[in-house]
Amino acid sequence: MNLQNRHFKWLLAAFTLSMALSGCSDGKDGKDGKDGKDGKDGSSVAYVINKLNLDVTNVNYNNGIPTITVFATNEQNLPVVGLKDLEVKNAVQLLPLGATGTGNAAEWQYIGSQKTFTDNKDGSYTFTINVEGYNPELTQRYNIVASASTLLDGVTAVPRTEISEDFSGEGYEALYTKNVVATVSCNNCHAPDKVIHCGSTQVETCISCHTQELADDRNRPQAAFNHLVHNVHNDAKMYGGNLDLSAETAHNIVQDTCQNCHVQSDELTEWGNWSSVPTIGVCSSCHVDVDFKTGKGHSQQNDNSNCVACHNASWTEEIHTKAPTQKKILINQYGLNVESAINADTKAATISIEVVDANGAAVDIKAILPMVQRFDIITNVGPNNVTLGYRGKDSISAVKNGVLDAAAKIEDGKLVYTTSKDLQLGAEGTDSETAFTFVGWAMCSDKGEFVTCDDPAFDGSDTEKYTGMKADMAFATLSGQAPSMRHVNSVNFTACASCHTKEFEVHKGSHNAGFVLSEQLSHTKDANDMPIIGVDACVACHTPDGTYAGGANKGALEMKLHVEHGEQGIIKDCAQCHNDFNLNAFKAKGALATAAGQYSTPIAATCTSCHSDNLVKSHAESQGAIINGAKDVANDAAQLETCFFCHAPVIDDHTAMKM
Repeated sequence: MNLQNRHFKWLLAAFTLSMALSGCSDGKDGKDGKDGKDGKDGSSVAYVINKLNLDVTNVNYNNGIPTITVFATNEQNLPVVGLKDLEVKNAVQLLPLGATGTGNAAEWQYIGSQKTFTDNKDGSYTFTINVEGYNPELTQRYNIVASASTLLDGVTAVPRTEISEDFSGEGYEALYTKNVVATVSCNNCHAPDKVIHCGSTQVETCISCHTQELADDRNRPQAAFNHLVHNVHNDAKMYGGNLDLSAETAHNIVQDTCQNCHVQSDELTEWGNWSSVPTIGVCSSCHVDVDFKTGKGHSQQNDNSNCVACHNASWTEEIHTKAPTQKKILINQYGLNVESAINADTKAATISIEVVDANGAAVDIKAILPMVQRFDIITNVGPNNVTLGYRGKDSISAVKNGVLDAAAKIEDGKLVYTTSKDLQLGAEGTDSETAFTFVGWAMCSDKGEFVTCDDPAFDGSDTEKYTGMKADMAFATLSGQAPSMRHVNSVNFTACASCHTKEFEVHKGSHNAGFVLSEQLSHTKDANDMPIIGVDACVACHTPDGTYAGGANKGALEMKLHVEHGEQGIIKDCAQCHNDFNLNAFKAKGALATAAGQYSTPIAATCTSCHSDNLVKSHAESQGAIINGAKDVANDAAQLETCFFCHAPVIDDHTAMKM
């Protein structure tokens, strides 16, 4: 019996249209028209597939054997005929909460798959699936995957597409299901529609493969999705087939913040399942110092039957969200107002730092000084083409572990410091006449409270002992005219925060306090009159000359962000970070250090932070670029690159050309 047909209205509309047209004749045959040009077969099918849409339109059971119909269309809603790499990757059914044992979570059970299908030549494809253990009383999920390939013609490209749709055991709408986390949460870090693992792009596909049954059969608890997904996002233990892979990078991003993934949503039927159904399998993925069966670090538990007796939903949620919530509260307690002025005689910059409370009222630094872990003050010159480099910048920890440095002072409740290095300011009105100062600071903290810093020798390496606070920056010119400022309309911190969170403490550790980037840093507004939180302050250290390793680690900001995120394999799409490309910014840039003691022209340097093969090098050099040459030679050629004569990159297609 045909129990699902979502395209019935479409078929009815087509039938009505055909009947209406048949009634338009006056009963006489008209004159034959001229022969038209030969067209493609099937005028209403897709010949270009930029986006493939799949939908399970019909589920039919015959003696417990399901036959399903999958309908395929392109971005113009035209039927797609000729798919060849299409499959029901997984057919699973949902065993309810407690079905496999008291306290056990609801879990998906694999019952079959099918790669063989019938192409009905109208956009629909029919699969008959030989299932094992099918239970008509359970929710059935069909996970359909079209691999990145071509149509049968071998020419028309087909993008990888995955869908998962749930039905009752008789083919009707599912009465219940289990959706705890949405793929959109994954896409905050992982590029949409880009392969995450084993070719998959959707979390439902991962769940349909990594079932508890799979883990039990292989005697590998870490293979079950609810264990695996936590394991690969925190570095409590190794993961992978040989348990030799570390999740250190992911852990540094997620920082044990459950809300990064577990987001309340009306579309997620069981978004709160993570806190309401605690199990040994999930808890042991992070709490590796606990052995439930022996009673080490926890009362002895052989199964999940008693978990909820102690770990109720509200308490479980509270203890897992307490730390990030407390951190946010601490960070928002104070802010900064930083000002800078350059003395006309000494040409030194004097930086004045005022701490304010959440209401904007001034706070005497003396009152909080014993709790200040660090105040880092970094001054450099030339926001668009930094001149002092990493080693030439003026930098000081004006306060460390509650102790004021001798080079700084407190005046009228403000922290005041005057630069000691020669700023080598340029001519009036030039970029190099502007000195800019980046200020980061941290407060000693413990259990959600600021505390007195009790160890004068503490080097900041134990990041649990303090909280990075909101950073600020200031600009000043020798002439007193308006300062030069770096553009912020290419990348802004909003994109960073989508993955790292708004409270991300940048570079927190022994070398830096942990810069928290907020609206406090903004000096430009967008088209909607909203402040832009730039990342321009980062060039105080990430200079054209690189950082501590010179050009060996491609430390200039233009390259470092590409290198760092590219190496981790997370960022695969320009639009994940860029809201635009400001190509005009290159007009103000000079050479960038791209290797130890070697420099490249700025456009080529930026490109080679991702594209490093010899073919790119030879092509760029043929268009006026210098790659890994002398600094003076690359500087002289900086504005002679002809890349943009032909290339017109945009965030949706950085390979776009003008031709």
